[in-house]
Amino acid sequence: MIYGHDPRTGETVGAALPETDSAGVDLIVSAAAAAGAAWRATPAAERATALEAVADALTAHVDELWQLADQETALGEGRLRGEVARTAGQFRLFAQVLRDGGYVEAIIDHADASLTPPRPDVRRMKHALPGVVAVFAASNFPFAFSVAGGDTASALAAGCPVVVKAHPGHPNTSERVAKIVRDALPYPDLLGLVQGMQAGIDLVQHPAVVAAGFTGSVAGGKAIQRLIDEREVPIPFYGELGSVNPVVVLPSAPAKDVATGFAGSLTLGVGQFCTNPGLMFVPEGDELRKALAEAVEGTSGGPMLAERIRDGYLGGVERLGELQLLAEGKPGEGSWAVTPKVFTADLDTFEEKLPRIAEECFGPASIVVTYREVSDLRPVLERLEGSLTATVHGTDPEEAGEVVEVLGRKAGRLIWNGWPTGVAVCWAMQHGGPWPAATTTSTSVGATAIDRWLAPTAYQDWPEALLPDELKDDNPLSVPRRVDGRLQV
Repeated sequence: MIYGHDPRTGETVGAALPETDSAGVDLIVSAAAAAGAAWRATPAAERATALEAVADALTAHVDELWQLADQETALGEGRLRGEVARTAGQFRLFAQVLRDGGYVEAIIDHADASLTPPRPDVRRMKHALPGVVAVFAASNFPFAFSVAGGDTASALAAGCPVVVKAHPGHPNTSERVAKIVRDALPYPDLLGLVQGMQAGIDLVQHPAVVAAGFTGSVAGGKAIQRLIDEREVPIPFYGELGSVNPVVVLPSAPAKDVATGFAGSLTLGVGQFCTNPGLMFVPEGDELRKALAEAVEGTSGGPMLAERIRDGYLGGVERLGELQLLAEGKPGEGSWAVTPKVFTADLDTFEEKLPRIAEECFGPASIVVTYREVSDLRPVLERLEGSLTATVHGTDPEEAGEVVEVLGRKAGRLIWNGWPTGVAVCWAMQHGGPWPAATTTSTSVGATAIDRWLAPTAYQDWPEALLPDELKDDNPLSVPRRVDGRLQV
């Protein structure tokens, strides 16, 4: 049986839930695949309306949902209400994406006999993958990266059914969210839910599954990739894994503002964000180091989402303990509580300990590395692994020099005078990065996340009557298209 736990006390909460056995996984995936056939044939405008119905249903149940999730995560009312709103917003964004129509990337090249060799009539667009998408829910976002999270919303928008492997950190919340979403969909079986580790194995290896999405640790991502490698038919794996999110503070940056912003970003949600600022480079000198220490000392810890996550944080802090402790916050309260800690080293010492010292420590811990000249940073930054984000603080863009060029190859999102925690759900967002931040260059947040679950088809000399509406000459759906090399909107 699977039990939820209150991170404040470590005690079980909610109902005991059975693990999904292999037969149950097969039944759920098969039902999703059957519903998916009708869903793929549903016009995009109708799918958009269904996604908005899901958003409305989640919003209508926010009072119930935040309280249920708080029992299993201890994340608090404000954070959880906001997360439900964000989750509903993701469904509304993908409704806009469907109505816009540009996501299919319709292209028409009319026949041209004057070319050498002559060109036939070729038309191309993207369609939903023909099968079920497997989604592995995250621990740190019980709504926005879980059962009704971005992977689920984008896959449903694409036209794919989804089966989610619930995270054991919030099993009852997952069950309730799944019920709310199913009730709002025209075909309830479009969203399935399985519980338990073996169920996750069975899910990713099921022959009807055609792609998988995951948000979690590097170790977890590698384990799923190994399972996929064992399949007779390989499938794409879209994983968001580990990230240290380096921050470079230039000499011109205001010390007080940097220190205050860093402490807040570091400890937000007890540091349990994939975009936590786990590494910061600052110029030598006492002013900023003192401001950072004072800001961190003014913070408090709190309970982490699970005992396993707490233990992982304590192990990471022990690894970082070979560096000098710069500052620590106040201890948190509760069985699974931790204390914010920030360590420091000069640039030479830090470089000597690479790459191990720069591995992600999930939680409110970070390293502050001091440097003499901005030009000294390049060889060290070159040795860092990929991250979801990279940030630069300063008042003079020219001062950044080569730093920006290096960071541009190390992260999927570049931030100027801001902090990486918080990922806007919008058309332009890129939430991914070079390994180990992600397994591909795609994004898991924002409008273009739909690309994960689409595949292109080209139609050569195809009869007009058999063409999809998006590729017909009269463009009955008025979608943006590229015709004979020219973009038409």
